Amino acid sequence: MHNTSSDIGTVNAEKMFPRAFFFQNLFFFFFRIISRQFRNPKGLQRSFSNVHAAHGKYQKYASLSFRSDLSSKTLVFNVEGTLLKSYSLFPYFMLVAFEAGSLLRALILFLLYPFICLVGQDMGLKIMVMVCFFGVKKESFRVGSAVLPKFFLEDVGLEAFEELKRGGRKVAVSDHFPQVMIESFLRDYLDVNCVVGRELKTGCGYFLGLLEEKKKDMLNLEEILGKDSVISHDDIIGISQLNSSLDHPLFSHCKEIYLVRRVDKRSWQHLPRDRYPKPLIFHDGRLALRPTPLASLALFMWVPFGFVLALIRAAVALSLPYSMSIPTLTFTGVKVVISKPKLSSSVLRSSKENESKKGLLYVCNHRTLLDPLYLSFALKKNFTAVTYSLSRLSEILSPIRTVRLTRDREQDAKMMERLLNQGDLAVCPEGTTCREPYLLRFSPLFAEMSDDIVPVALDTHVSMFYGTTAGGLKCLDPLFFLMNPRPSYTIQLLDGVSGLSTCQDSDKSRFDVANYVQSEIGKALSFECTKLTRRDKYLILAGNEGITCNQR
Repeated sequence: MHNTSSDIGTVNAEKMFPRAFFFQNLFFFFFRIISRQFRNPKGLQRSFSNVHAAHGKYQKYASLSFRSDLSSKTLVFNVEGTLLKSYSLFPYFMLVAFEAGSLLRALILFLLYPFICLVGQDMGLKIMVMVCFFGVKKESFRVGSAVLPKFFLEDVGLEAFEELKRGGRKVAVSDHFPQVMIESFLRDYLDVNCVVGRELKTGCGYFLGLLEEKKKDMLNLEEILGKDSVISHDDIIGISQLNSSLDHPLFSHCKEIYLVRRVDKRSWQHLPRDRYPKPLIFHDGRLALRPTPLASLALFMWVPFGFVLALIRAAVALSLPYSMSIPTLTFTGVKVVISKPKLSSSVLRSSKENESKKGLLYVCNHRTLLDPLYLSFALKKNFTAVTYSLSRLSEILSPIRTVRLTRDREQDAKMMERLLNQGDLAVCPEGTTCREPYLLRFSPLFAEMSDDIVPVALDTHVSMFYGTTAGGLKCLDPLFFLMNPRPSYTIQLLDGVSGLSTCQDSDKSRFDVANYVQSEIGKALSFECTKLTRRDKYLILAGNEGITCNQR
């Protein structure tokens, strides 16, 4: 009797509240759909019969190690999902806004960052592209080849790099980065055969700040890799990130697709510098820090104060004597470390001998335009500095005498001979600055000028701005260096070296002397010596030979 009344009560409840039961059933229906979406992401619901990650058995990079040989395979991988360790695109677009645009453009992008986070990934990407690229001249855009590779390389995951290196032909795809931002980095530094990124619309030679629509048709790998490439469907492997889109047409060619989980990327290590396929020797741009949102906030808060501080530091260095300027600059955060070894007897002469003979020739590696000035502070003495390139403003404001070289060997030799007869002389035979731990080829002219050569090893450290540039205004180089919170110089005076006239009885040439000085400075700084020159640097960074540069 009790059971019967219970059944009747249930039936009556369904009849009495049909709308409630309808919404209840509807709720459970949508709940099942949503739960399936989370268990099986949208990107995996495509008709990939050969996807290795089916039924939730997701593979990570380590799972590729069971393959004995990947050299004959073609790897199609997603740049932001599998190669880079971080997920944020903002720092790279901030670099474009600052380096290709201006400080104002970068400030606008930073102020829009909260709104970019709210509107979603696609709309946020369009906003960043518009702010960064609108009105930028396409022909002069070199940020992708001169600035971004350094920051991309520092963000590459070691585990991803190791697996990609095992493959044969490599095809990189990106759903977010414009082609001009990633192509040079992937081709020149990671030996990627093909890069497929987003294209930017242009008009009258300028970027319009708009992205081209994604291609809906299927891309042909034979056309991408070349007509001579014979590609089998079984030899194509895809690598992408879990929960990311696999809608790119190239993934449809893949026999297998391996997915990377976010939790695995967190444990990845950064690619060490000594593992770079191609050494990063030259790079341009003013920013020395990675402009994450928090770092960008610190940057914009520091710039007004840093500008005033740089002017104060410059005024102190130009107006006060050494006994007062050095402690004052130290108080403002400028750090100078100097080491003086016992120089050979050929260099340390008495004052009477110095009066009758030539002055000392200080041969320095070149880090910034302030190298001779800091050397003068360290030695607490004035001397003449010869330079290959110096802005008029820097030449006027310099507290020490500066003389320009003409790049004519005979004229420069006579000029240096005359200057050495007048006193000590400082020269940077590299001819241009180099930021990274490398030394460029030394011009051998200095080896013929004096028998008393003092090699000087210089190194700098900055935390916010670089004090050198290949494509910007050279007159601002000292200002940017002094704008750093705590810029530092390390100066090492090495043992003296005899010049060419003393070595005439031996088989040494001026090139041998120059190479020896370069190697000694390299050992002192733990820098690698190269045969690259000023011309090589400017061809890579500025697209010219660095001779007719704009000096203002």
